[in-house]
Amino acid sequence: MKNALVLVFSNLKHDARVRRQVDWLRKFMQVTVVCFGSDEIAQVRIVQIRQTKLSYLRKAVLAAALATRAYNVAYRLFHSYHHVKDQLKESFDVVIANDIDTLPLAFQLQPNARIIFDAHEYAPRHFENNRVWKIFFQPFYVDLCRRYIPRVSGMLTVGKGLADEYEKNFGVKPVIITNATRYHEVTPSSLQDGKIRLIHHGIANPSRRLELMVEMMSYLDERFMLDMILMVSDFASPKTKSYVESFMRSASENPRIRFLPSVPSDRVVETINQYDIGVFLIPPINFNYANTLPNKLFDYIQARLGVAIGPTPEMASIVNHYQNGVVSDNFEPRSLAEKLNALTPKQVLEFKARSAEAAKTLNAENNEVLFKKLIDAG
Repeated sequence: MKNALVLVFSNLKHDARVRRQVDWLRKFMQVTVVCFGSDEIAQVRIVQIRQTKLSYLRKAVLAAALATRAYNVAYRLFHSYHHVKDQLKESFDVVIANDIDTLPLAFQLQPNARIIFDAHEYAPRHFENNRVWKIFFQPFYVDLCRRYIPRVSGMLTVGKGLADEYEKNFGVKPVIITNATRYHEVTPSSLQDGKIRLIHHGIANPSRRLELMVEMMSYLDERFMLDMILMVSDFASPKTKSYVESFMRSASENPRIRFLPSVPSDRVVETINQYDIGVFLIPPINFNYANTLPNKLFDYIQARLGVAIGPTPEMASIVNHYQNGVVSDNFEPRSLAEKLNALTPKQVLEFKARSAEAAKTLNAENNEVLFKKLIDAG
């Protein structure tokens, strides 16, 4: 049996996309995962690494390296995981490198393997709305992409907008494998008398402007209740943690908004199945947000919910195609609220039924076929 190595700088408990990779690979390969943490996975070896801590001194040296374009030095300061080679004595036939940050490490650890790059986002424009990031990190990520992407044996990403941008700038056409979760055998939940239950789940950080969905609630009629399931990374900055705490305190002043504990990614669909409509309103403040096609959209569909979103092109394309929800005219909370206020109970039930049909197509099982074809291509 061949060996596969999966590299990811995240915790698999909250990284549904990479966990799906692992589940697909372990059906026909021996799998080792290098990550920041994970639950036990049958027949999979987990090599846990600690996220690099950036002291003030290290940050200063990193800034100097980035400013002088000493990018090899910058990478070693930012991602000092080379010691993991001591724990990986065997050779691997395939390496899946998740996000551009893992790609240099993949080539250092296993230069003779087939290296498949999964670009979850478009790295050179990830936080382009942040001036400091744009000055220091954007050229760094452009350099990584230019040096390493042409060397990979295969590449994938989550949506067409990202794939087109990578092809335009780096000459490699990625395979599109969406963030769809597995097919779930669930049925749409019934409506509660006089109530429409909204749900939002996902990562909490300031740039996602979660307060827009809170503002939306002030324009919605009394039928609507909103529950939020927010995840905060163990490695989130003190600034982000402070934002989330402040946001939750402020939003909780509205009696129709509740915050629920986070759940593992493999339990999200069954948890949110009790709701009626999944909500996501994210302003296009950077390229990746403008082209996002996130896990939550597919989770909403598998949970047999209607969908309420802003006019983010690839999400809107799916909702308009399956007619399973509403798309606001712009990214203002009032616009989405107007679409929701106009809904009748019958329409909400129709949305849920159409998501049940969409779930038969938009699932991980169909993506698995594409993934295995990419792995077998060499």
